[in-house]
Amino acid sequence: MKVCVIGAGAIGGWMAVKLAQTGAQVCVLARGETLAVIRANGLTLIEGDTQTRVDVTASDLAQALGPQDLVVIAVKAPALRGVVKQIAPLLHAETIILSAMNGVPTWFFAREDRPLFNTPLKTIDPYGEIAKVVVPERTVACVVHASCSVDSPAVIRRKAGNKLIVGEALGGESDRLTSLAQTLSIAGFETIVSHDVQRDIWYKLWGNMTTGPVSAITGVTSDKIVDDDLVSAFCIRIMREAQTIGMKIGIEIAESPEERHDVTRKLGVFKTSMLQDVEAGKSIELDALVSVVREIGEHVAVPTPNIDALLGLARLFARERRIY
Repeated sequence: MKVCVIGAGAIGGWMAVKLAQTGAQVCVLARGETLAVIRANGLTLIEGDTQTRVDVTASDLAQALGPQDLVVIAVKAPALRGVVKQIAPLLHAETIILSAMNGVPTWFFAREDRPLFNTPLKTIDPYGEIAKVVVPERTVACVVHASCSVDSPAVIRRKAGNKLIVGEALGGESDRLTSLAQTLSIAGFETIVSHDVQRDIWYKLWGNMTTGPVSAITGVTSDKIVDDDLVSAFCIRIMREAQTIGMKIGIEIAESPEERHDVTRKLGVFKTSMLQDVEAGKSIELDALVSVVREIGEHVAVPTPNIDALLGLARLFARERRIY
């Protein structure tokens, strides 16, 4: 299998190393210092006391890499518009796009059996550029449940978690989904096949849409957010609004926000990916995690005063630092 990973950061680098170990022909679309290090020293993955280094082809030009069987998009949401402008040389008629990104994707309402069928989401794709390329017919979603970080360019550390939930953007089963899941399992990922991946996306978002922005603003780790009574109560009000929106679009979450906070506590002390981006001076994924939820709420007439407050505060914070 010919595999191209776009974005050799924490998640993309982790996935590239694991896939390369299966014998897949892996290449990476990267740039800057990360590209230079990959060309000189390959990609390195640290898992506990184990360090693995693999050599992969790397370029900043898609044309140099050519058509692929699998294209893994593992960039942060703000970078996606740039990616879709250069992805065409990587695609042939049967290429699968595996979207391993946080937040709501442009094809979230691609299923005919759900409310808001084919509704465009302007907050994440204002000009429709992404939707034209990352089409649901060729897209498999990958919901990542793992904590990874970048120690230095092209050196990735997996701290916890190893789970990938994969599912067709259009729902249901397919031979390519089964085959892809088998490949990911062979690579060592705990792989779960979902026939309703929108539900899995929304559930992960439900937790991340509060802890991410709150940690970005405050600079604190996850435990301090859920253990502060006032901040936790604010997050719970936000989650209840999102829960109501989910019910309106056919994705009900039976769990309570308080139970979801218990899950966060069990994960231990960690910095959210959004806080890591703030500390690195990178653009944050605010639109894919919060703005889009507010937009969906408007579509289904659900008031979102607490989501609005979080969005406003996080947006001001990020704009002042020029990372939004």
